[in-house]
Amino acid sequence: MHQPRRFLDRRSAGHELAQAFEARKLPAVPLVLGLPRGGVPVAYEIAHALHAPLDVLIVRKIGAPHQPELAIGAIASGGIVVREQETGFHSGVSDAAFEQLLRQERVELERREQVYRQGRTALELQAKTIILVDDGLATGTTMLAAVRAVRAAGAASIIAAAPVASTDAVALVRGAADQLLVLHAPSRFLAVGQWYQHFEQTTDAEVKELLALGSELPTRGAAMPL
Repeated sequence: MHQPRRFLDRRSAGHELAQAFEARKLPAVPLVLGLPRGGVPVAYEIAHALHAPLDVLIVRKIGAPHQPELAIGAIASGGIVVREQETGFHSGVSDAAFEQLLRQERVELERREQVYRQGRTALELQAKTIILVDDGLATGTTMLAAVRAVRAAGAASIIAAAPVASTDAVALVRGAADQLLVLHAPSRFLAVGQWYQHFEQTTDAEVKELLALGSELPTRGAAMPL
């Protein structure tokens, strides 16, 4: 089976994802939320194309003790916790070990909230259309935590979006979000980075720069056809 080509980088992938959004019709101007850090460059391109406001939703993956790239859960702002049993990924991690990992990730989540939300107003999601964006979905647990956090905050409609995702992640997230937009869901999926030519770690400085640029984007305050 033919496998999709790789994206150049996150901004390029975001541009392609934005084009797919432009072909859709949304009932209202969305609020675009990037999942730091890698989702923010992708989200910026979508916000720019849709003339929509850009912000971040802090979410942290909880990795397996000896295999941190394997997501066994995730946490998001608002006290949302997703455990691996809910996703079908079984790692044999005890409750005590999971709680220890959870405490560690909460420290980083709180740090990022201070760094990224400094000087920014608190998120107001009530009755809004929200687009949640990441650079890729491997297991889907991080996006699932984000969807639940936004749902708990009263969003009217939630669209999860990523340039690439595993078939397992697609199945998981599709059942939680109102809509899911993924450009590629290859049958053989090892890691998000394999679908990018350039996949360097996004830095805090880059996230803050993109958020600052996003705050200067012209936005439309009324419903618009896309």
